[in-house]
Amino acid sequence: MPTQKTISPINGSVYVERPLAEPQEVETALVKAVAAQKEWRKTSLAEREAICRKAVEYFLNNADEIGLELTWQMGRPIRYTANEIRKGFQERANYMISIASKALADVEVEEISGFKRFIRRDPLGVVFVVAPWNYPYLTSVNSVIPAIMAGNAVILKHAQQTPLCAERYAAAFEYAGLPEGVFQYVHLNHEQVAQVIVDSRIDYVAFTGSVEGGHAVQKAINERFIIGGLELGGKDPAYVRADANLADAVENLVDGSFFNSGQSCCGIERIYVHKDVYDQFVTEFAALTKTYTLGDPTNSETTLGPMVRTSAADFAQKQVEEAIAHGAKALIDPKLFPAHQSGTPYFAPQVLVNVNHNMDVMTEETFAPVVGIMPVESDEEAIKLMNDSQYGLTASIWTTDMDAALTIGEQVETGTWFMNRCDYLDPALAWTGVKNSGRGCTLSTVGYEALTRPKSFHLKINA
Repeated sequence: MPTQKTISPINGSVYVERPLAEPQEVETALVKAVAAQKEWRKTSLAEREAICRKAVEYFLNNADEIGLELTWQMGRPIRYTANEIRKGFQERANYMISIASKALADVEVEEISGFKRFIRRDPLGVVFVVAPWNYPYLTSVNSVIPAIMAGNAVILKHAQQTPLCAERYAAAFEYAGLPEGVFQYVHLNHEQVAQVIVDSRIDYVAFTGSVEGGHAVQKAINERFIIGGLELGGKDPAYVRADANLADAVENLVDGSFFNSGQSCCGIERIYVHKDVYDQFVTEFAALTKTYTLGDPTNSETTLGPMVRTSAADFAQKQVEEAIAHGAKALIDPKLFPAHQSGTPYFAPQVLVNVNHNMDVMTEETFAPVVGIMPVESDEEAIKLMNDSQYGLTASIWTTDMDAALTIGEQVETGTWFMNRCDYLDPALAWTGVKNSGRGCTLSTVGYEALTRPKSFHLKINA
């Protein structure tokens, strides 16, 4: 029986090994999902809410254990991993549960004598969620909880790197008393994922991953008359204006660049700084970067863990070396981080200056603790550079001028525009991207629209 192995980036050991689903297991999951959804859609929102809140309770009760699992699976320092559950996961799940009654309410239209007319939001059926490893709970919760709240059944395929996350969802919903078949998970390879997508019993696909993966999902979806939500890559920019609070901008942008070893679709990968404050910003940014501790992520003192695998570190190193060969200057000596070793996933943070958009490090997704910083002469130049990208997930501005932030934000091609913060998802706002950052939306009341279909009721009262 074919298996998938999760190699821990901590020490290269096999942390988890799971058999891939056999064809009959996949078939059984689909049959059960369809049958279970037909009954689940009949339940009240109050029943769904009680079960989903109890599932969240399971996660909170087990946050420390789940956090340790996460550290071993993908390398994030133990000092942070439990907070993925306690903060972001809990916040998003509870918010999407709390707004379900409003988001799923019938849409009333103007009254006409003798008629009752309204639009109902029907569940789609079976939602197939394909989730990534970098924020395995934060990305998956965006779809799993609202899909179930909307009356759908869910089949979750989690990344090979984080299979225990799928199993934790199953345990949580069992604890909560969710009827069998409403939530299921399967361990699949890429070919099997494509086979599930083209199956007529799948009604929606929620995918988070690379642009390459998004194209593969889109190709499979195109065989059907269904749609999918695609949250893909990013090369997210920040613009620091001359009037910015520099201390605040430095602190938050260093964190936005290097948290999770830079392995975030909405992490900061390029920064444009007004020339009047450029030198000071760069000096303070580099100094703060040097305070990080790279090492064993199971050590509570570690603030920067290994990247997910050696090949990811090698890719980042290649981008850095190519930039330096074309004139960039590296401000961080890797020797300051003794754990940084070629041929391992342990990779020191790097800050590059003298960069430009002829370099891949400023245009292609790095997905690593590497950031390039460029000076700009004006707002107009910053806007032009921020928009000079195939991606458009988030962008941020650092300024004390709200009017300027709004004016500039209207011109930047992005799904989310931040002022004086970055690398954060507010569940009350639509999470979406433009260009190669994807299509569709999760979170907020708008996020429920993709998980339901409108059904019109046109009832003549007096025959």
